[in-house]
Amino acid sequence: MTGRMAAAPSVPGEGGDALDREEFTSFYASSFPRLVGQLYAMTGDQAEAQDVVQEAFVRAWARRSKIDRAQAPEAWVRVTAWRIAASRWRRARNGARLILLTARPESTEGPDPGRVAFVDALRKLPAEQRRALVLYHLCDLTVDQIAAETGARPGTVKARLARGRQMLRLYIWGAATPTAEVTDREISNG
Repeated sequence: MTGRMAAAPSVPGEGGDALDREEFTSFYASSFPRLVGQLYAMTGDQAEAQDVVQEAFVRAWARRSKIDRAQAPEAWVRVTAWRIAASRWRRARNGARLILLTARPESTEGPDPGRVAFVDALRKLPAEQRRALVLYHLCDLTVDQIAAETGARPGTVKARLARGRQMLRLYIWGAATPTAEVTDREISNG
């Protein structure tokens, strides 16, 4: 990954050099929970999020001498985790690993009904709209940073954000089904 974003503040030291063992351990400890939360929001599955982030950190550890602070190591781990998740989805869809998608996050006592509605609505969105919304609102990335991370054009990212927000509104306040489509005209009129 190129230096598209500033290095994560949790990575100590100056930019431009590789992470040593102690810095990587600190980076892992400070970034793991945040990345799991972000991937959970993207995938809708807590166990899957933990697995893919852990695997991404294993790959980062193997490449730690090549990972440069200035090259946003947290973004590298997040992109790698997303790619691992996408690869697993493809295998599951092809019938090779159906069990991956059966795990559900453990429920917590007394969740707020609004949060439950929001998470259910988020799960109904197409993966790329959900990913764009999470990167924009949870990870605080700009449209250009999302475009660079996902490989989509900025206009496509904006469309995914607009359509995703519109679908969230429809799912949360009614009148939408998981197969409902939002047209560009509905977005511009709504």
